[in-house]
Amino acid sequence: MTNKEILKKQIIYRSTHRGTKEMDLLLGDFVKKNINIFSDSELKDLGNLMIIEDEILQKWYFEKNDNELIPINKVSQMLKKFKI
Repeated sequence: MTNKEILKKQIIYRSTHRGTKEMDLLLGDFVKKNINIFSDSELKDLGNLMIIEDEILQKWYFEKNDNELIPINKVSQMLKKFKI
């Protein structure tokens, strides 16, 4: 198994085992739909999003609040526009 495949499996797991059902659904669906189109650097960006706490991500996504902990990149912009 390559490092990229291992990273993908880790991201998939982290996206579906968050701690809150809402974020499991949102991030899990987003990751499953998009993980195979991301480049190596975008996968790293996605991995970095997965380590941000649910509360911060949830407020950023649902309440449309800007947060300095959320990096502005292609992956975060795609997530912001993603609808379940």
